[in-house]
Amino acid sequence: MTSTTDPMVTVRQYVDYFNKGDVKSLAATCAVPASILDGLPPHVWPGPTACEDWYRDVMAAGEREGATGYIVTLGEPWRVDVTGDRAYVVVPSTMTFKVHGEQATQSGSIFTVALRKLAAGWRITAWAWAKGAQ
Repeated sequence: MTSTTDPMVTVRQYVDYFNKGDVKSLAATCAVPASILDGLPPHVWPGPTACEDWYRDVMAAGEREGATGYIVTLGEPWRVDVTGDRAYVVVPSTMTFKVHGEQATQSGSIFTVALRKLAAGWRITAWAWAKGAQ
């Protein structure tokens, strides 16, 4: 269940569900519709199934490239701005994974998230991932 008072709880849950490979729970943290902007082609996923579509495409790309075991770690947020039923969050992040069995780390990434507070709690309306160094 997402928090009704702190949008970071929802952001952390989204990342936790991603790390666990729980796409159903991950999608439940997203508003309908949602939008995602990422470095992976096609780069933009809009619509009512954006979160599931992005996850499917990330896993397919990982399979093609021999990448597995994605783990995102969030740092302390740089911004958590709440105005009424809207929130804007900016969090430094690190992603680790393996490529053909070799450990890789992408540090210095930025996870930027827009959220909306609904009756059920905060839901992600959009997010963008800016890649750091690898």
